[in-house]
Amino acid sequence: MKRYYILIAIVVIFGFNFIGCSGCPYSFTGASVPPHLKTLAIPFVEDKSGSGEANLRESFTRMITQKFIDDNSLRVGERNSADAILECIVTGLSDAPQVITSGENVSGRRVTLSVNVVYRDLVKKKLIYEKQFSNYGDYLSADGRDARTAAIQKAIEKITDDILLDTISGW
Repeated sequence: MKRYYILIAIVVIFGFNFIGCSGCPYSFTGASVPPHLKTLAIPFVEDKSGSGEANLRESFTRMITQKFIDDNSLRVGERNSADAILECIVTGLSDAPQVITSGENVSGRRVTLSVNVVYRDLVKKKLIYEKQFSNYGDYLSADGRDARTAAIQKAIEKITDDILLDTISGW
C-alpha cells in the first residue's frame, strides 16, 4: 500500500511539473524527515497497558522495525549511532463487544490498541513529535483465542502504518 502512495506522489509531482503549475498554492516539497536525518533507532517497545498480553512488546517492536526497514526512508540502526529515535509505549489494550446479537449474545469483539510515540532528532537535540496513536482489530467471539491474537496483530499492523506515515510524510 505504501508503494501505491509513493507512486501517486510521483505521478502528481511529475504531472504538476509537466503542465507547469507555477501559480499553484500547494507544495509537495519537504517530507517531514529532515535532510540531516539518515538513521533511526527504534528501542524495544514498552508495554504499560497492564493487559498482560504475551508477546505484545515483541510483536510491536518487530513490526514497527520491519515497516521502517521496508520503507527505507531512514536506515534503522543502533541508538549510539542514530540521527533520530522513535520511542513507543503501549498505553492501552482493550477488548470490547462489537456485535451483539438477539438475546444479548456477543458475537463480535474489537481489540483497540493505544500507543504513545515520541520521535526525537538526536542531532539537533529536539523533539519532532509526541503523539498518541490508536487503532483496532475485530474478531468473532466464537473463533476463540487465535482470532483474538490475529485481531491484535491487525491492530499492530494498522497502528505501525500510521506511525510510519506520520514519521516520514510531510503531506
